[in-house]
Amino acid sequence: MDAEFLRILEKIRAYPFIEGIGGLTIKELSESINVPVDDITKHIKNEADLVEKVLEFERHSFKVIFDVHNFEGVNAIDILLTVSKEMAVKFSNISPALTFDLKKFYPELYQDHLTKRQNFIFEKIKINLQKGISQGMYRDDLSIELISRLYIARLLDLHDPNFFPPEQFSFKMLFNVMFESFVRSIAKPEGLKYFEKKRKELEL
Repeated sequence: MDAEFLRILEKIRAYPFIEGIGGLTIKELSESINVPVDDITKHIKNEADLVEKVLEFERHSFKVIFDVHNFEGVNAIDILLTVSKEMAVKFSNISPALTFDLKKFYPELYQDHLTKRQNFIFEKIKINLQKGISQGMYRDDLSIELISRLYIARLLDLHDPNFFPPEQFSFKMLFNVMFESFVRSIAKPEGLKYFEKKRKELEL
């Protein structure tokens, strides 16, 4: 993707889509983000192609967190804190209505995106758990496979508008509570002490 299209995708990704996408056309989208239709259509074939590119951009935005930060030799809890802070910023405006519409109007694209994102997060969580156990931060009786799958399940639950109505619970609030609960369930007393110390420093 060239720089111009990446900037357009950033604008699309930042748009709240409070009402979802429904039958939203490229023309309506261009007006919403103040980008000429021609500037969008020269990079894509149709609406489905645009959705696929936006989802690819979202996965890339998550991967960038790990590319930007050098986590080699870093405390496992520090890694979780850094990633959680980045996620809270990058993904705070995800609308449940948008997620619902993606499932409804582009089920295959959304499922492919979800599978790829889950696989990426799953592998990163497994690495973090292994590191935390070896560093003495996490309990050594943990099932890495099971805990990693439970983490993914918790993330998916956050996007269920029936269980967590968006007018009552923001994504940031839900993620922060889920994240703290996760750390407390896996950490040793030493790890919890370190977590509390770093959380105060970061004002989380």
